[in-house]
Amino acid sequence: APTMEPTKQTLPIGGLLVDVYSHPTSTSSSTHPIHVLFFLHGRFGSAQDEYITNTVKVIFAESYGLGGGERKKDLIVVTFDHRNHGTRLVNKQRNFAWSKEPAENNDHHAVDMYTIQTGTAQDVSFLIDHLPSSLYPSDERTIVEWGIGGVSLGGHSTWIALSREPRLTLGIPIIGCPDYTKLIYQRAQSSNIPISPPYFPTSFMTYVKRYDPVQLAYRAKDASNPFFEKKVLVLSGKEDKLVPWVASAEFVEGLEVGEGGVKRVVVEEGAGHECTSGMRREAGLFVREWLRL
Repeated sequence: APTMEPTKQTLPIGGLLVDVYSHPTSTSSSTHPIHVLFFLHGRFGSAQDEYITNTVKVIFAESYGLGGGERKKDLIVVTFDHRNHGTRLVNKQRNFAWSKEPAENNDHHAVDMYTIQTGTAQDVSFLIDHLPSSLYPSDERTIVEWGIGGVSLGGHSTWIALSREPRLTLGIPIIGCPDYTKLIYQRAQSSNIPISPPYFPTSFMTYVKRYDPVQLAYRAKDASNPFFEKKVLVLSGKEDKLVPWVASAEFVEGLEVGEGGVKRVVVEEGAGHECTSGMRREAGLFVREWLRL
């Protein structure tokens, strides 16, 4: 059977433009409960980027295609622009990293990237609060579970949101990193940036050292671990130079999700800092399993 394209509607929610993708077979009269997957784009991009819309299509194709027959839930995928991106852009320079080229240099890179990551995590929690009333004003459908995935900057945000928002039960970080200090220190050193103020303000580092996912009880076999009982699919490229796997490896290997959780890790041979077709398919299969529960 030919793959049916997902349908998209755009909702303004509290001043945020939100794209909501659903499958044509899933209508307001359907009785399946809903699983919502947020899907986040990378730095410099927007929710309209082709790799985002393509990944959304693949996830729907895997979830609703042949073999998706045991589906007990319907899927909705939600995309929106990170702060300072797409429709929310206020200052392009502040999305740059450190550079020897003055036109492309941003001294505030360490703080800027993290404020976007944590800001997006807060936006996701805000949307979990308010999406149901915008999407289903007459209580047409019931959302029963929430998940999140994202690429690059969106992958970092996925780890943070998953660690902070108890209502998120599934996460798919793609070419992201759960250990900000490891990632950004290595980037600073390769750019000859000192790991001290003003590049790394003390107040900022105090915050990161308290709240970053790697600082939490991610190895614990009980509810003190924010990842406990959650489903996590980690997708990375073995040859990634921008977000090297080595920055995530210790965390991911130590990550405990418990008996009721799932941890699947795929570090793709020969893949760099990219969202490959293999990663898209893995994400689709993971979501398909989620909809069968």
